[in-house]
Amino acid sequence: QVQLVESGGGVVQAGGSLRLSCAASGISFSLHTMGWYRQVPGNGRELVAGFTSGGSSNYADSVKGRFTISRGDAKNTVYLQMNSLKPEDTAEYYCQGNHFYNVYWGQGTQVTVSS
Repeated sequence: QVQLVESGGGVVQAGGSLRLSCAASGISFSLHTMGWYRQVPGNGRELVAGFTSGGSSNYADSVKGRFTISRGDAKNTVYLQMNSLKPEDTAEYYCQGNHFYNVYWGQGTQVTVSS
């Protein structure tokens, strides 16, 4: 069974930093894409940052210049370095990966930025 496990969320003051980690288990193949989404209550999930199948990265306009997505040395591992955090970054953050038509989600990790 494929599992994506996130870690690294927490409570931080505005201007602070957090690093989220995501690792996939239960699969022998490499995921085609991996990325981070976030969701606040009452809204849909939005893409924060992700890697395309070609290996390039893309970011939501609201996080460009502050967040950086990177791959780990281990297969199917991805990180999200979040700097200069703002209260509006408060959300549940989800790791997502896909392989052909299969989409996998982590359970989410809460990020709370206090003003």
